[in-house]
Amino acid sequence: MTPREVPLGGLRAMPVRRTLPQRERSLIGAWCFLDHYGPDSVAETGGMTVAPHPHTGLQTVSWLFEGEIEHRDSAGHHAMVLPGEVNLMTAGRGISHSEVSTAATTTLHGAQLWVALPDEARGTDPGFEHYAPPEVSGDGWRGRVFLGTLLGDTSPVSTYSPLLGAELVIEPDVVVPLEVDPSFEHGILVDLGSVHVDGATAKPSELAYVPPGDGTLVVSAGDGGARVLVLGGPPFGESIVMWWNFVGRTHEEVVGYREEWQAQITRDGALVPDSSDVADGRFGVVTGDHLRPIPAPDLPNARLKQRR
Repeated sequence: MTPREVPLGGLRAMPVRRTLPQRERSLIGAWCFLDHYGPDSVAETGGMTVAPHPHTGLQTVSWLFEGEIEHRDSAGHHAMVLPGEVNLMTAGRGISHSEVSTAATTTLHGAQLWVALPDEARGTDPGFEHYAPPEVSGDGWRGRVFLGTLLGDTSPVSTYSPLLGAELVIEPDVVVPLEVDPSFEHGILVDLGSVHVDGATAKPSELAYVPPGDGTLVVSAGDGGARVLVLGGPPFGESIVMWWNFVGRTHEEVVGYREEWQAQITRDGALVPDSSDVADGRFGVVTGDHLRPIPAPDLPNARLKQRR
C-alpha cells in the first residue's frame, strides 16, 4: 500500500505520509492509523507543533528514529519522545494532548500510530506508559520490540488487544525469518531501503500487508539494507467510526465528541487564545501548555461510515 501526503496539524504544517487508513484497508489488527514522517530538516519545515487536541477510543503509539518531541496531556503526563523509546498514551473515554519538537531538534524522523480500543475498553480512564526496549540482534539484523513478542523478546507495555510492534534493521541482502503468531495479520512499514515480503517489494513509506495463516514471516532486505516497523495483531473483529481524532462506533457518538470538544475550547462563540483557558470536561485541560487549542473541522455533509 502506498502513502498519501497530508499536513500534520493543518495547512502549512509539517507534511507526513499516511498509509492507514486507506481505501484498500482500514485496519491491520487493531492498528487503525499510521503516519510516517522525515527525515525532515526542522529549519525548513518548522518541526512539529501540534497544539492541544482531543482523542477518544484509541491508544497513540509514538516512535522516533531521530529528534525529540515533548508530550503533555490532560491526565497530567509530561514526557519526552526519544529515538528507540516508545510512548503509549491511552485516550479511553477522552483525553487531550500536545506534541512539540524541542528546540534542540534539528532533524525529525519517526512514526505516529493509533490503536483502536475494543468496545469493552474504550471507556477506560486515560493513561500513559513509556518503555525503552533493549536492542536484540542476530545474524545480519538488530531490532527493538516495543509491543508484544518478537525476536525472542517481549514488551511489558499494556494493550487491550493482542498487538505486535517492533523496529527491525536488516543488513544488505539478508533474509530474516520471523516467528510470528499465525492468527495475526501483519503490516511491514518501510522506513529506509527496500524489502521483499510475501511476494512483493515494498519501498520507503510503503506498507506491505500479510494476512493471517503462516507462523513464519520472511522479510528480505534489498542491496542497500532496510529499516522497517513490523506491526501486527489478530483481525479486529469490530466495526469502528473514525473521524478526525475520534474513534467511536456510530455517527452520533462522534458528533457528540466533536460538540463536547468545541464547547470546551470556545467562549462566546470564539476560540480561546490559550490552552490554559480551556474549560474542564470530557477531554480535560493539558497541563503546562499555552498553545491555542486546535478546533475540530466541520463535519462532512453525510453520515460517517463504519470501517471494518
